[in-house]
Amino acid sequence: MRRSSILPRSAFQRRKPARAGRPAWKCCEEFKRWLRSLPCACQGKNPCCSGPIQAAHVDHAGKGTADAKGLGSKVSDRFCVPLSMGCHQHQTDVIGWSEFEMTLPGGSAEALANEYWEGWDGREKWERQFARGEVA
Repeated sequence: MRRSSILPRSAFQRRKPARAGRPAWKCCEEFKRWLRSLPCACQGKNPCCSGPIQAAHVDHAGKGTADAKGLGSKVSDRFCVPLSMGCHQHQTDVIGWSEFEMTLPGGSAEALANEYWEGWDGREKWERQFARGEVA
């Protein structure tokens, strides 16, 4: 009897280690859902502003804190701003955050993200749940 007829081919292949995924304290789907219900943060001032709203992560936010972006990971969801698809593409593929954030109110994407986080009605409840270990 041949070995291949007893065991499946996958039994002889090396398995990749499971990815850990994002930690729970970096994820807040409810906040991102709320952001997607708002108008674009550029307030229509960019000519590329069009399309559905997306929650855009401010990659350089939270430097020096646990919320910061690590190698191969995203910054915490609390550092998101609502951008139209057109603005998000322009920021990501054309000019980058340093130039794009100058077109935003206040000129700082991180400060704007903090304003949105502080303005979200679900923030305190989410933070209490996380402190008690209820956020998975």
